[in-house]
Amino acid sequence: MRQRTTFIQKSTAPFSPSQATLTQDALTIQNLDAAREERVTFSFDELPSEVWQVLRACHQIHIRWASSRAYETVSPFSSRVSPGIHVFFSPVEGAAVGEGEGATESVCVLLKKVFDDGLGCESVEKSFITPPILSTRFASTAAYQFYELLPSLENLVTYIQQKICGRDDEECFRRAELIRSADSIDINYDSISHALTMSGFWSSAPEGQKGWSEIIRKHEGGTDQVEVGLLGADKASEPEEIKMGGLLAAIGKEKELKPALFSFPARHHLLPDDARYSVTFSPSTGLHPTMTISMARSSLEQPQARPDAACALHAYLTLPSSVFGDKYQLSTTDPLFLNSHNLVALRAVAGETDLEAPDWFVSRWGSNWLLELDSPSESDQSSEDWNVTIPLHLRYLRPSESGYRAASIPWPVVFWACTAEDGTKMSMNPFDRVNLGWEGLFGPRTMFYQLHPSPGHGDGVLVEELDVPVLTLKEGGSVFGSQVIELGTVAVIVLGFLWVLWKLGLVARSSGIRSQQGQRTDKRDKAE
Repeated sequence: MRQRTTFIQKSTAPFSPSQATLTQDALTIQNLDAAREERVTFSFDELPSEVWQVLRACHQIHIRWASSRAYETVSPFSSRVSPGIHVFFSPVEGAAVGEGEGATESVCVLLKKVFDDGLGCESVEKSFITPPILSTRFASTAAYQFYELLPSLENLVTYIQQKICGRDDEECFRRAELIRSADSIDINYDSISHALTMSGFWSSAPEGQKGWSEIIRKHEGGTDQVEVGLLGADKASEPEEIKMGGLLAAIGKEKELKPALFSFPARHHLLPDDARYSVTFSPSTGLHPTMTISMARSSLEQPQARPDAACALHAYLTLPSSVFGDKYQLSTTDPLFLNSHNLVALRAVAGETDLEAPDWFVSRWGSNWLLELDSPSESDQSSEDWNVTIPLHLRYLRPSESGYRAASIPWPVVFWACTAEDGTKMSMNPFDRVNLGWEGLFGPRTMFYQLHPSPGHGDGVLVEELDVPVLTLKEGGSVFGSQVIELGTVAVIVLGFLWVLWKLGLVARSSGIRSQQGQRTDKRDKAE
């Protein structure tokens, strides 16, 4: 097992050499005000058999989880996904979906066991969608995708402690507990490396602590590598690059922290703190809610990329099955519609987009939407927030006793996408993050600048809850008025059918009378 711990301090955060003490077998950290990334790499023999038996039949699987709490990012960990769990999966060549009990069928079984037994994942064939592949250059894009709004990782913590940690491995138990306060978690596997990598990001120390205070020890036996970095980001000389400096150490192999200064090309970059956006819905939504994305004017200034770079503002929506967009409406080129919503175009859509199906008929999890957003013209000097509106639709949900059901809609990811210089090799980034669902819709040399979500309400949650009107259940579980509605519908159809027959009869009768009158006229004409 290989472990890498990276602390990232802001330039304004205080640091004293006494806060980090390296000994022969441990590094002691005291009250360190910093963000943190923890990355652990497992080989097959270190994983439970039920895990590697599924992995060996996978070409690739990538899991992304993000907290529904608002959190701040730091460079180089500035990328985001919508709150919830995102699974990107490709089976090995020849493992067709729906055939036997291979990886395509057992993925959902393992996901439920590791994350939550209540996940709406039946099988890859029934529950996953196929992401859009806009170019054959994006060969790394996974074949299938699953999403669900998973609020916590309690089950993952328990699974690691019971299945991976040894009985007496207190350090492993402690690190697993740390997952409860993580802002995001990534799990990656591909058939080339045959290794499972799990990484977590914490924007700050857990609540109630002034900073990170702990002892990071080398593993028993000294065979596993433990690397630690105390770093900070600085302005790089090239727009595509991120510059990092600080102290590095391999615990158990080095006697002192060594200074380091390095830079690397990066696809994800940090925008200023005031580049923020918020998401709201109008109080009275009915079955046709409109999402409003409000952005501060400072968010609309193009990033400091190269002068010849082409940049465009985008929003990537992850919508559960209860909510959907009208792809025919959003893909229009009508300038009146687009200008009224401050949209440029619908660039990609995947998943469930049936306009008529009720939610209980939709087996797959939902849909993804990539929209290019408009920005104000140079002559617009207003200081008010720039609002982009996206018309959405709610599916018919099952009846309830209250006459309403809740629909949870995660906030979209809003970002600038800019072209980078030809020849830029993003893979040289030791902190690179890919397979997010939306970055694969762009070229391999695209730079992304994420806006910071900023909830206007006090709970700081990046999920909007909508009340959806449904049929009301009476006592005993029957649907109030459903029989009346059914009988009324049948009556209207029958009456309409009879009215049509009556009208046809009148037409036929009048035609017959006119025909008879015509025949009489002909006879009189002949007699004369």
